[in-house]
Amino acid sequence: MMKLYSIANGYFKLDGGAMFGVVPKTLWSKTTAADDNNLVRLAMRSLLIQSGERLILVDTGIGNKQDDKFLAHYHLHGDDSTDKSLAAHGFSRADVTDVYLTHLHLDHAGGAISRVNGALVPAFPNARYWTHRDQWEWALNPNPREKSSFLKENLLPLMEQNVLHFLDPDDRSQFPQELSTRLSSGHTESMMMPFVRYKNRTIVFVADLFPTTAHIPVAYVPSYDVNPLKTMQEKAAFLIEALENEYILFFGHDPDMECCTLRMTDKGIRVDRTFALTEIPG
Repeated sequence: MMKLYSIANGYFKLDGGAMFGVVPKTLWSKTTAADDNNLVRLAMRSLLIQSGERLILVDTGIGNKQDDKFLAHYHLHGDDSTDKSLAAHGFSRADVTDVYLTHLHLDHAGGAISRVNGALVPAFPNARYWTHRDQWEWALNPNPREKSSFLKENLLPLMEQNVLHFLDPDDRSQFPQELSTRLSSGHTESMMMPFVRYKNRTIVFVADLFPTTAHIPVAYVPSYDVNPLKTMQEKAAFLIEALENEYILFFGHDPDMECCTLRMTDKGIRVDRTFALTEIPG
């Protein structure tokens, strides 16, 4: 029987204006608090999928191999960690069989690699690491907009140590049948979003298509996105599909809410109910 677990990798902060793009602070501040430096608090949350002998970790957080000066830019805080969260569910890094990287930005893939005695090694020693080939090529040859988010030390060790695999969304033999993948390219090229059939519901890890519940409105697009108009198109289409099919959205960056359902309002599709992953009935 499949089981899902929420894995807390810690919290960080980013500029509130950057997180909401052209939306003015007078609007986004109604749902998202900023500190005196205009920074907003964000989670780094992974989804752990247990299916048969497979233990699949979706995203890894930023990790801890960078120096203090580098990490200070992201204002890491909180007591959560990958190891503590895995242990709370009875697992360790060695138990993870697959690491599914939605995309290769540092806050999603940085924890894929650890520094041990000066050497860069896979942080999950028995795992295969999965990305999309187009995202991989995009990350190795970054555009000026994303260059600071794609770090070679997060990428090259995966290939050098022969743990890198390319996921083909059309090949359903690579993962358990309950897990399928949809691509999105507004935030970055070929970001992978896992759709998981669980307790007769579809759970979607929405990655950075919807960083938080506050990003449900179509126009609320971070300035980090390489193609914000495409993001808006992808969001609009997904929201209609999600509402019609009663999907449950699972958030990687929302600091307070793990999951939500949707409802139609006079302002469009909005958040209906928020809840923890453990509260999904069934």
